[in-house]
Amino acid sequence: MKETKSKFIKVRCADCKNEQIVFGNVSTSVTCLVCKKELASPTGGKSKIAGTVLEVLE
Repeated sequence: MKETKSKFIKVRCADCKNEQIVFGNVSTSVTCLVCKKELASPTGGKSKIAGTVLEVLE
């Protein structure tokens, strides 16, 4: 069985401090569920994270 290299990441929003889980390789922009600020944007590979990375989930 093939394992994926990407992980889920727990991110804290810089504006409202909301914690949210996002995929490590997003294909579309991910916004905060509370204040709508962009948390992750696609780069063609690993996501560009705009908030604070709290934890990488296995």
